[in-house]
Amino acid sequence: MKRNYSAFAEDIPPYSGPKAARETHVDLKQLSAILGHIYTRPELQILPGQRRFSKMPWLVPMLELLPPTSIGHLKEWGLSTVFVLAKNYNKLVHVWESVTAMVELWHPQTNSFIFPEFEATILLEELENMLGLPRYQRGEEMAISYTVEQINSWSILAYITTKKNDLYSMTSGMHKITNYTAIAKAAAICICGVILFPESDGAISFGNLSIIDSISEGMKIGQVVLGFLYAGLTSAALEGPFYGSIVALELWMGMHIQFWAVENPSTECKTMLNHPLAYVGKRLHMSTQAWCKTAQVKGIQAWRQYLRSLTVANFDMRTRFMQGRTIHLPQRAGLALRLLGNGVLVSYNPDRCHLQCGAARTVVPLLSHFPPIQERKRGDAQDERDMRSAVVHWEGCAMSMIQAEVEEDDDAIKEYVEVLKKLQPVGGNK
Repeated sequence: MKRNYSAFAEDIPPYSGPKAARETHVDLKQLSAILGHIYTRPELQILPGQRRFSKMPWLVPMLELLPPTSIGHLKEWGLSTVFVLAKNYNKLVHVWESVTAMVELWHPQTNSFIFPEFEATILLEELENMLGLPRYQRGEEMAISYTVEQINSWSILAYITTKKNDLYSMTSGMHKITNYTAIAKAAAICICGVILFPESDGAISFGNLSIIDSISEGMKIGQVVLGFLYAGLTSAALEGPFYGSIVALELWMGMHIQFWAVENPSTECKTMLNHPLAYVGKRLHMSTQAWCKTAQVKGIQAWRQYLRSLTVANFDMRTRFMQGRTIHLPQRAGLALRLLGNGVLVSYNPDRCHLQCGAARTVVPLLSHFPPIQERKRGDAQDERDMRSAVVHWEGCAMSMIQAEVEEDDDAIKEYVEVLKKLQPVGGNK
């Protein structure tokens, strides 16, 4: 959405050094020492909020009625992959045991998954690539979609359709409608609500309605989608409801943990047939004729044991679809990146995930002086300053290309793993 910054007399405050970081935030905690973390609940069998992701019988019939011109608009806006996933959404089977076991390893202070030998997270570039979203490039900060003013979500719906409480009416009688752009916008709300911003059964994500609407204006929405998922992972890890793109999370797990691409495979991987990769894997250099590394992992206890003992060798650090890709990193310690969300500012720490970013493991970075998730107050002068500060850090961020191979020093690895053990849950690998 277009945004207007107030004219500030104040300059954006500079990073005041590690001392301020230590004074602002406590040291990193072990997962098992974080109050309310679901890692401490071994009896947990069901992830809070997972029933939000039920089948939606209205979705596919609606999409099948879309005129070709409206589908063309969705493709122009970078929603081809989201459209394909939405059309096949009712065929997908979410493996909640694996998702629950993953969330148990999510660290709310670092916004990353903690494994025995390394950290990993969903990179912005990975998310954009997996979901086919328009890619952010440094220098395009004003194209990052978010709002700084209070918005009236109903006004957005009213702009698209006069029947503001019934988006389905846009498509049920569309043979009488010639405003194909309006139809495409209504469809975008539905497919993005299901794939990118799922909140509750059949509900529209009102908080992100302005973001979805901005897609037609050429805005980049990857940061909002990833920030929303990070916030949902943190919510679930602290016994709240899970929300965010479960499809993106499962695509990420599929590429890094579950499947290996195999040269000249002779059989189809049955495990993948109901996985999101079955429908969008081709663009990620992955077909259904792949090897499933986790085919024998069944049930929540087996997934816990597998993930809590996962080694570097069994995590595909540099997936084929990311090799040679340029990624964005903090310029230096202290100039932390934050995902510009519509409701929150979310700390983004790719520099903690050395191997995933194509670099050798050296040290475990200190915490940023920013909170992991900062609630926003749209329309507030301080919120505008915070957003502008976050934009400036993206403008000056570092860039690095992911290499296919990384050489590591054994002594540096040992030192890294020893420091990482401080974050490992007590008895976490048993």
